[in-house]
Amino acid sequence: MSFSSSPGGCFVTNRRGPSPENTYIFPRLSRSCLKVWRRNWDVFFKTYQVNFLPPLIEPLLYLLAIGFGLGIFIGEIDGIPYVKFIAPALLSISMMNTAFFECTYSSFVRMYYQKTFDAMVATPLSIDDVISGELIWGATRSLIYSSGMLLVLTLFGVVNLPSSLLVIPFSFLAGLLFASIAMCFTAITPSIDALNYPSFLFITPMFLFSGTFFPLSILPALVQLLAIAFLPLTQLVIVTRSLTLADLSPLVPYSLAWIGIVTLVFFILSTWLMRRRLVV
Repeated sequence: MSFSSSPGGCFVTNRRGPSPENTYIFPRLSRSCLKVWRRNWDVFFKTYQVNFLPPLIEPLLYLLAIGFGLGIFIGEIDGIPYVKFIAPALLSISMMNTAFFECTYSSFVRMYYQKTFDAMVATPLSIDDVISGELIWGATRSLIYSSGMLLVLTLFGVVNLPSSLLVIPFSFLAGLLFASIAMCFTAITPSIDALNYPSFLFITPMFLFSGTFFPLSILPALVQLLAIAFLPLTQLVIVTRSLTLADLSPLVPYSLAWIGIVTLVFFILSTWLMRRRLVV
């Protein structure tokens, strides 16, 4: 078995046939994945000034321009001020974007350009450790950003306490969901430019049609059904809105179960796909 560089990143070559690394599906998890997580944590806080500003400023602009600005003309939706209606949606969008772009563009750069994955698997770390560490870091980054965003929303008085504090642990689960989905795209994309496709065809439609800026109830019944059945962001908005408004939706148990099951499926799928990409 030997290591070689190729356009896909690190590869382990087994000259006697297909690698046994590809013969199992379930990831072999160990505490070593936390070393990958720690590496990303250290890098993140070395450049925290740059990392914190953009994800916080963008939702704030939406809150000020759409929530407080446009909200004056809209008034109330479902009996609540419009700014309070979109505040949980902005939190959900922040969770989605943070984890998704961390495990697509950032992971692809670490794998393809920086050769970080090559360096990691040259140590006792396995590929499953590397990928699971990347996924946990994507979820952690979602937690960090949503916590900062929640603090700002609390200062503006557009979320209810203490129920809104439950958004913090929930954001880790939500981040793990989108990190796992994102890693699947990273595993099959031929180049970093191709990652624009899931951004425009997957993320943007959810951004608009998941009950974020207007309620799902004004959409046709079929679109409502599809959004609730298939769109991950819809589940995040349902749970986050219930927590920040302290008004439990009957769909919350369904959304939590949906997120848990889909996260598990994509976690397993993403590690398997990355193993197939990185191991020859």
